Amino acid sequence: MSQGGPPRSPQEQAKPQTQDSAAVHARFQQALAFHQRGQQDQAEPIYREILAHTPDHFGALYLLGIIEGQSGNAAAAVELIGQAIRVNPYDASAHSNFGNALLVVKHPEEALASYERALALMPDFADALNGRGNALLDLKRPEEALASYERALALMPDFAGALNGRGNALLDLKRPEEALASYDRALEHQPDYLEALNNRGNVLLHLDRAQAALASFDLALGLQPDYVDAINGRGKALLDLKRPEEALASHDRALKLQPDSVEALNNRGNVLLELKRPEEAVASYDAALAIRPDFADGLHNRGIVLWNLGRLEEALASYDRALAVEPDNANALYRRGAALWQLKRHGEAIVDFKTLLAIKPFHDYAAGRLLNMQITCCDWADYDKNVAQVVEDVRAGRRADFPATFLAISDSAADQLKCSRIFTADNYPAASQPVWRGERYRHDRIRLAYLSADFREHPSAFLLAGMFEHHDRSRFETIAVSFGDDDRSEIRTRLKGAFEHFIDVRDRSDLDIARFMRDLEVDIAVDLTGHMRDGRMGILALRPAPVQVNFFCPGTSGADYLDYIVCDRVVIPEDHHVHYTEKVVYLPDTFQANDSKRRIAEYTPSRAEAGLPDEGFVFCSFNNSYKFTPGMFDIWMRLLGRVEGSVLWLQESNATAPANLRREAIQRGIEANRLVFAPKVPLLEDHIARYRLADLFLDTLPYTAQSTTSDALWAGLPVITCLGTTFVGRVAASLLNAIGLPELITHSLPEYEALALELATHPARLADLRTRLARNRATYPLFDTDRFRRHIESAYITMWERHQHEAPPASFSVQPVRQMTSE
Repeated sequence: MSQGGPPRSPQEQAKPQTQDSAAVHARFQQALAFHQRGQQDQAEPIYREILAHTPDHFGALYLLGIIEGQSGNAAAAVELIGQAIRVNPYDASAHSNFGNALLVVKHPEEALASYERALALMPDFADALNGRGNALLDLKRPEEALASYERALALMPDFAGALNGRGNALLDLKRPEEALASYDRALEHQPDYLEALNNRGNVLLHLDRAQAALASFDLALGLQPDYVDAINGRGKALLDLKRPEEALASHDRALKLQPDSVEALNNRGNVLLELKRPEEAVASYDAALAIRPDFADGLHNRGIVLWNLGRLEEALASYDRALAVEPDNANALYRRGAALWQLKRHGEAIVDFKTLLAIKPFHDYAAGRLLNMQITCCDWADYDKNVAQVVEDVRAGRRADFPATFLAISDSAADQLKCSRIFTADNYPAASQPVWRGERYRHDRIRLAYLSADFREHPSAFLLAGMFEHHDRSRFETIAVSFGDDDRSEIRTRLKGAFEHFIDVRDRSDLDIARFMRDLEVDIAVDLTGHMRDGRMGILALRPAPVQVNFFCPGTSGADYLDYIVCDRVVIPEDHHVHYTEKVVYLPDTFQANDSKRRIAEYTPSRAEAGLPDEGFVFCSFNNSYKFTPGMFDIWMRLLGRVEGSVLWLQESNATAPANLRREAIQRGIEANRLVFAPKVPLLEDHIARYRLADLFLDTLPYTAQSTTSDALWAGLPVITCLGTTFVGRVAASLLNAIGLPELITHSLPEYEALALELATHPARLADLRTRLARNRATYPLFDTDRFRRHIESAYITMWERHQHEAPPASFSVQPVRQMTSE
C-alpha cells in the first residue's frame, strides 16, 4: 500500500481558524514529518490523538489507515480510509489506497470501482492504473489487466510494481517467456523486489527451468529469510529437481512460519506423495481443506492420492467437490474421468473427457486418453478423424497421447519416437545430478537388476520366469526391483525364488530406489515396464547404474539415459535405428522370452461350455479390444460372411465392447450371435487351454498380439499376422519366424484376408500347419528358454565389457548358440 503523500484536501491546506484547530494542525504536521521519515511508530499515536479530538480529520484518518495497511491490518485500513473518503471524496490517492486495502480483504469488484473513481479524479494516476490491473487480474480479466499495466508503464516506464503486475497478466495469458522478461525488467529497476523475485521463480518453474527457479527463490530468501511464498516456491523447485527430502524440509519450514498456509500444506502433500507416503499426503491435503474447504487444487490432489491408494469412490467424491468449486477445472475433469473409467463407468468417463476437451482442446494427454477409452469400448464414431487429430498433435509436439496407448493407433515408428520423447521429457527428464557418477565397479559377477511393476500375475511374468530361473549364477548376481503390487500369487512366489535378491520397493521414492541401487553397485539395470502401466522410468532418469537397458517394453523409451534396447531383426529392421533413442541389440531368434514350463490345463472345456456352436469354423482373436480397428473388423466380418457357419471368438475385456461390436457386425450384414465373447478366467493355464477350441487366430494391426501370440502357439493354434511398420506391428511375425512358420506372415491386408479364407476353407492345409506347429514347438527356438537365456546373457556381457573398456554404447548383434536343447 503506497503512502500517497501529504493529503491535498482543501481543509488540510487552509490556515487554522481557531486556537484548537491551530493546535491540531501543528500536531498533524508533526506526525506527518515523522511519517515521511519512515517513523510510523512515532506518527501513529499522534494520528490517534488527533482523531480522539477531531474524529473527522481527513489526514489523520487517511494516513492512519495507510499505517494499518502497511502493518498487515487490511480490515482496519479499509475502515479508516473509507471514513476519510466520506470526509473528502475528492482525493485520488485515498481512493487508490482504499482499492489496495479492498484487494487485500478479497473484495476485487469494490476495489476496481475505487480505482475507477481515483482515475476519474486523476486520469494519469499510475498507482491507480497499477491497482486497477491488480483488481482485474483477481477478477480473471487478464487482457484488461494487461492494458491497465501498459497505461501505467507509458506514464512511468520504470514502475517496478506495474512491471511485476504485467508479468502476472502475461502468465495468466499463457505467455510465460514475455512474463519472465517483464519480471526481469522490474528487477532491473528494483533488485530487492521480493514479489518479483518470487514470481520470477514461479514462471521459471512453469517453463521447466527448476534450477533457475531455485536460484530466484534463494535470492528472495537472501533478502528476507522468512518469506513464506519463496520458501514454498523453493520446495516446489526442489521437488521438480528430484530432491524430495529437501523439498519436504522447505515446506515444513514454511508451515512453521505460517501454520495455516494452504499452499504449503498442499505442496507438502505433493512431496509426501512423491516420497511414497500416501497416508501422510492425504492428511496434509485434509489439513489444507480444513482451512479452505473450497480449495480446488487440494481437492484435486487429494483425489490423486486416494486413487493411488485404491480408494476410488473417495477419489471420485474429491474430484466432484473440486468441480463443484470450479466446474471448468480441466485437471479435475481429467482425473474424475479417469476414476470413472477405473470404476468401469465407461460412458460417464467418456462424457467427462469430451467435456474437458471442449473446455481445453489441448489439455495434456486428454485427446489420446479419450481416444483410447473409445477404442477400448470399440466405439468407432469418427475413428479416422480422431486418430488423425491425435497423430497431428503428436507431430506438432503437443502432449497429446501416452506412448503406451499411442502404439494402438500409430503405424509410424517416427511418430512413436516423437510421442515417447515428448512424454519422457515432460515426465521423466534426465536428472541434473545423476546418482551414479561414473565409477567403475570390479565385481566377481555382473550385478544385474531387473526393474518391474509386473512381478505378479501378468503376461510378462509368465513369459520371463523361466529365463530368470536359468540365469548363470556363476556369471550374474540377479536382483529383482519390484515396484508393483504383491498379489500373493503362485507366480509371485516363483519369481521370488528365481532371484538371488527380491526387493519390494513400491513404498519408496524414485530417488530412494536409485540411491539404493547405487549402494548395491548394480552394473546393469534392465527396465521391464517402460511406459506401460505403473512404469517408473523416474528411477532410470536418475541414472542409478552405469548400463541401463530397455527390454520387453514395446518400442523406444524416448530417453537418452537408456543405453540399449533388446530386440531382433524382425521387430527393428536396420533402417529403423534412427527411430530409437537407444542403441539396438539384436538377439538371434526373437526378442521375446518364453517359459518352457508354462502350464496348460489338462481339462479342455467343451464348445458348449465355452459358448461356441457345436459345429462351424472358429476364428479367434483374444487380443485386447483396444487393438481392434474398423478396418480389421471389416476383414473379419467379410470372412464370417464367406465361411458358412463360422464364428468369431473374442475375449470379453470390458462390459461395453461386446454391445458395440455386435452393433458393428449387424451394420456389416453379420448376425450378432456370430460373435462369441469369452469371459475372463482366474488362471492363465485355463485360459490357454481354451485356445484348443479355436481353429485359427486372427492377429490385429497396427498393434499385433504380443504375449497372446505365444499363448496361442504354445496351445497349438496357428496365428495369421500382417507385418506392420513398427515394433508392436512386427512382434507376431518375430515369433512365427522363431517357431518356423514364416508362411503365416503376410505383407498386406488383402494377402492377410486371402490367407485366412484359404485356411478356413481348406482343412487339410490347416491340419498340416497344426502338425508342424506341434512338432516345431519342441524343436525351434521360440520356446527354448535356456537358449534364449544364453543369448541375452551374451548381450549383457558385451554391454558390460564395453563399459569396462570405457567405450560408449553401440549397436551390436549376438551370435547364436548351438541349436535347440531339450529339457
